[in-house]
Amino acid sequence: MSTILAINSSAARDGSVSRMMVDHAVGLLMNADPDAVILRRDLGLHPIPHLSNSNLAGVRGAPSTASEYATRALSSELIAELRAADLIVIGAPMYNFSIPTALRGWFDYVLRAGETFRYSEAGPQGLLRGKRTIVMESRGGLYSEGLAKGMDFQEPYLRALLGFAGITDVTFVRAEQLGFGPEVREHAIRRARHELTALVEMEYRRAA
Repeated sequence: MSTILAINSSAARDGSVSRMMVDHAVGLLMNADPDAVILRRDLGLHPIPHLSNSNLAGVRGAPSTASEYATRALSSELIAELRAADLIVIGAPMYNFSIPTALRGWFDYVLRAGETFRYSEAGPQGLLRGKRTIVMESRGGLYSEGLAKGMDFQEPYLRALLGFAGITDVTFVRAEQLGFGPEVREHAIRRARHELTALVEMEYRRAA
């Protein structure tokens, strides 16, 4: 039995491709492992409060106020979900060439010194090793290749943030060119779903 953490970060509800892909992934994973425990975190519908002067010490310091203690408690709750997960599924639409602020806020809470990473003489070390991650990226344009590739601050950023916590087994499934018309959009979604299906089948063959 495995534990799967499914994270949505799209601000949209209806028509969100990243949400559709997360649901598809979770469905495939549950079919492959009916006893799997699914933890869900919807950052788009229930955003995490951004760090500010009133709560920063809850993550990056010693809390002393009610706001800081509440932030520490939420940080610990999110880290506990992350620790419990064998597989992390993240829906990450591209907003302004990067990730939604809701997802960035989640990273602000879970990247906590002494909990998910530590500083050493050799530099920072991630503490959450051995976890697997599938990231579903939805993009209006084409950023994996071609002229716009240099504007992709989404995928390298996510890889760096996850890697900082020691999560380096990361696979990206992209639905691109969604803004290029209905036919191109449908083709992109079908291709991403097919890729995701093959990925889950391979995942469970590897685990068998």
